Amino acid sequence: MRNAERVTFGGSGLNRASELRGSAKASPREGDLFIIHWRGKFAIDLKNACELALIKYPNKIISNKQIIFLGRNKDVSYFATDISEWEPIDQDEIDSSIYDKTQQFHEFLGKDFPFWELRSFMHLLTPRSAELASTAKSVFHWQNTSRFCSKCGQEASIIESGWQINCENCNSSSFPRIDPVVIMLITNGPFVLLGRSIGWPDGMYSLLAGFMEPGETLEAAVRREAFEESGINVGAVQYLASQPWAFPMSLMFGCYGEAKSKEITIDHSEMEDIKWVNKRDLHMAMAGIEDSFKPARPGSIAHFLLLNWLADTLQ
Repeated sequence: MRNAERVTFGGSGLNRASELRGSAKASPREGDLFIIHWRGKFAIDLKNACELALIKYPNKIISNKQIIFLGRNKDVSYFATDISEWEPIDQDEIDSSIYDKTQQFHEFLGKDFPFWELRSFMHLLTPRSAELASTAKSVFHWQNTSRFCSKCGQEASIIESGWQINCENCNSSSFPRIDPVVIMLITNGPFVLLGRSIGWPDGMYSLLAGFMEPGETLEAAVRREAFEESGINVGAVQYLASQPWAFPMSLMFGCYGEAKSKEITIDHSEMEDIKWVNKRDLHMAMAGIEDSFKPARPGSIAHFLLLNWLADTLQ
């Protein structure tokens, strides 16, 4: 797919400078730039088109307890700091749904730098900001869920500028991981297969998706997941594009599949509804004219693939 890397979180060519991790050169210096992470949210800059806030070091908001070295751009380094220990007073409580519209304000940043849920503004980000945010969110999640050694159970230490966890008790190490997921554009002529999971916002439909299993190819995973969720048999499968998806730390493999059957049998343990949607209705829904269903949100690879299918630019 020629424009595959234009997907949100598709990369910005960031020099991650991994060879510097763990060295003094990966420590923050005056003028370096920090993004601020709080409980899965990021501080944004309302004065800069709702872009990711880039805070110059040093600043009182920056916590030295949990820092990730993200990379370099010429003479400036990028870092992320996590301030999840901060407790807002008399402010909105986080909405646990995938459409969290609450915002919080830290006294060190002020009203121009609220914390927003990443999915609510991901489509507004520049490629560089998107890569920084996606990377930081996934690595912080890995750090916070891997504090104890998986071998001996002892508390482990974060080293290598945030990119490695080491257990001094048994001398074992762990590294950030990703979960591979296939997301499937399954078509039958002018129709595309869309579904909605249990608990999704009212009316929202997207492409089917599922985690890959050990020993499975992309093609096999597409056929298995499509059949498990919808009862649809899929023939030829083609890889299209990928997207890092930091919710919490997946890598989405967008694939195209040709349906060999039409009758849908829904697995109601996973899906609330699945249906065939024709190009006209999808186009109207994407344009906000058709309101019988809501397509995948802008910024997601599902939205990206559907737009390219409508435009006949999947190749």
